[in-house]
Amino acid sequence: MSFQIQMNALLAENIAVDGYGTLAARKHPETPHPYRSPFARDNARILHARAFRRLAGKTQVFSRLARDLPGDHFRSRLTHTLEVAQISRTIAVSLGLNSELAETLALAHDIGHPPFGHAGEKALDTALRQYGLGFDHNLHALRIVTWFEERYPAYRGLNLTLGVREGIIKHSRDYTSASHPELAEYFLDLRPPLEAQLIDLADEIAYLTADFDDGLDSGILNLEAVRDQVPFFRRFHDEVTNEYPLAQSKQAVYETLNRMLNALVTDLIDEVRSRVNALGATTLEDIRNAPGRIAALGPAMEAERATAKGFLYTNFYNSPGMEEEHERAARLVRDLFSALMGDPGLLPADHQLQIPSEGLARTVADYIAGMTDSYIEQLWTRCCR
Repeated sequence: MSFQIQMNALLAENIAVDGYGTLAARKHPETPHPYRSPFARDNARILHARAFRRLAGKTQVFSRLARDLPGDHFRSRLTHTLEVAQISRTIAVSLGLNSELAETLALAHDIGHPPFGHAGEKALDTALRQYGLGFDHNLHALRIVTWFEERYPAYRGLNLTLGVREGIIKHSRDYTSASHPELAEYFLDLRPPLEAQLIDLADEIAYLTADFDDGLDSGILNLEAVRDQVPFFRRFHDEVTNEYPLAQSKQAVYETLNRMLNALVTDLIDEVRSRVNALGATTLEDIRNAPGRIAALGPAMEAERATAKGFLYTNFYNSPGMEEEHERAARLVRDLFSALMGDPGLLPADHQLQIPSEGLARTVADYIAGMTDSYIEQLWTRCCR
């Protein structure tokens, strides 16, 4: 039996999303492609979208230290997305799931993020709250792929399949029909397929290991402090330095993080398989009707992940230099939002046309959310300085 067949046998094949079934349907019917599946076509549509390209200019955690020029080696939102896509495809293939759908959802999972990472998202959400609105990057991602992208003469948006649109909405959280009746078509009373569920964990795994890499490389994190306070890291680092005593420090760190990533992915695969078997699930409907989400790390690994993430929050995400950058990002978003609300004539013509149907506050937020870090800085200099 080949490796591929062995891995695909881990879960009942009816649990995977059918690449040509109900979830492959589109709002605007299209002629089937002669050699690409519907999800493969969606994958390409996201890759070629302008919003996807803009991820290269958006912060993941940070792009520079306070008062420094941006660094070329730190992860952007785009490079992070590509890493999540690789991990997601690996997990899906290993579990016999629809890897094309999983990879496509990974490519789209951050497409709705505004500039400056989570600091920018928080600032934009706060600005909208005074108008009784809020900002949710999953909901904004849906608006991007169903409306803002204009590539086809027959319709607005990318005309993605139902399965991809559902996964964009539900991969990381649940919505209710009471609070979001406009999302009724996305099976809000049911769990998302496993292909969508695994994206949030792949995202966690990708940025957990990557943020140690960027944090240590930038000098914000201290290797001895990481070893002292993150047993998960220390265990693999000891293993690597014992195995390769002459390795350079950076090489030892890279190998340590590789082994951490592999351990997290392996644990996730094993835990999903275990939970599916415990549930007795053999179909997608069994997954949808499960009492809770199935994709998760095992208890011991989840504890390791939580400890490592807690360390990153204290020593990296909320470190003094990073706090200064977060405050600067929030000020730029806040100032520009106020300036555009005060003078809607500063908005591009296509966004001004959106005001009657969407309202000024949402239109301003949509405009800001689409900006790269460098563009918002340029516009802030022109409008607010």
